[in-house]
Amino acid sequence: MDIGSTTIALYLCDLRTGEILAAESEMNPQIVYGEDIMSRIQYTIEHKDGLEKLHQAVIDVLNKLLKLAARKAKIKIENILEMVLVGNSTMHHLVLNLPPKDLGRAPFVPAIHHSLDIKARELGLHINASGNIHVLPTIASFIGADTSGVILAEEPYKQDENWLIIDVGTNAELVLGNRSRLVCTSTPTGPALEGAHVEYGMRAAPGAMERVHIDEKTLEPKYKVIGVEGWNTDHADFKGHVKGICGSAIIDAVAEIFRVGIIDSRGRFKRGLESPRIREGANGLEYVIAWSDETSIGRDIPITQQDVRQIQLAKAALFTAARTLLKRTGLQSPDKIILAGGFGSYIDKEMAMLIGLIPDCPLENVYAVGNAAGDGARIALLNIEKRREIETVTRRVERFELPTDPEFQNQFMMATSLPHMSEPFPHIAHLIPNREADPLAKNFMKK
Repeated sequence: MDIGSTTIALYLCDLRTGEILAAESEMNPQIVYGEDIMSRIQYTIEHKDGLEKLHQAVIDVLNKLLKLAARKAKIKIENILEMVLVGNSTMHHLVLNLPPKDLGRAPFVPAIHHSLDIKARELGLHINASGNIHVLPTIASFIGADTSGVILAEEPYKQDENWLIIDVGTNAELVLGNRSRLVCTSTPTGPALEGAHVEYGMRAAPGAMERVHIDEKTLEPKYKVIGVEGWNTDHADFKGHVKGICGSAIIDAVAEIFRVGIIDSRGRFKRGLESPRIREGANGLEYVIAWSDETSIGRDIPITQQDVRQIQLAKAALFTAARTLLKRTGLQSPDKIILAGGFGSYIDKEMAMLIGLIPDCPLENVYAVGNAAGDGARIALLNIEKRREIETVTRRVERFELPTDPEFQNQFMMATSLPHMSEPFPHIAHLIPNREADPLAKNFMKK
């Protein structure tokens, strides 16, 4: 089980062969108590029954997914004998019914660091009552068992190159280093990268735009929709297909309106451009990607000024975390960037670098590896020796808390620019040949 803040994923495996017999996922029902981990921690503090509600919500959905997986694999649920759980530190505490309040205040200390083995009956999970549940170790305050799973799956501790691993999500975790040294940190990015807090944002589901491209001469867009083959322009009569825009297309859209000059490097819409798609909306200028007759909701779907701001805040948090780790290890850039997490698999790496979501790096050295936390959980499920290995590795990972960095605020402000207020980004420079230096950069660099 990979228990994410937004999505919970399950993989049912045959312990003899390692074969995946079924895979299930569902939105984390805790989202009704708070969209991000800090608001969920606060809910447990402010409500007497808050912890029990959040704990039971996740246990109920785990049991639902177990039932669905068992049915799909045509087995009895009581024949499930072993489980491995991973999740960020807050999810880790909530599924184990541990008060997470100390994660929400300095010095941000988890209740438990080491791995655990507990009986299924103790958590109320409906597998074999004597079944063993193994929980991978947490690393730091907001760097949890899911990051342990990612490290186990990708094995940066066995490499000579310096790898930067980014698990992209509502709370992003980053690990940098090699066999000699590993450092890690985390940062809240908010739900904008996954479609929330964006006016027409939605999850990656049928009807969601997943790719956007804009012609630099005509400023006309084309886009791909989940469940529809090809681009919208490939169809003579493209009507009523679009419901909204998911995270990968939101990144594309912001990158594209920056690349073609609709917004400037500070994310502000430019006035005076001649295109019917650029118009004054309720909250300022916006760019219409899909007209109402192309949608199933009967409304135009634009990218608004507020949408751009949400992406700027999210990407600045992620970039600043990466830059802080690089500086701490004396590196200018990593040898390789690995994008983990389901969302990371759908990000266009060139578009991500164009907005400054990730540091500059040769694009051929940027890889998406899917749900590496889930892969690590499956490795630990099938190989007990790997459980001991990751327990040892996590104990030597150096933890860095971003709030303790005196330069964080200045670095964050510089990173809100596209792609950045001062960094050169040579590997995507060809996409923005007329990029000009920002006069404010010197002021922030002096502080």
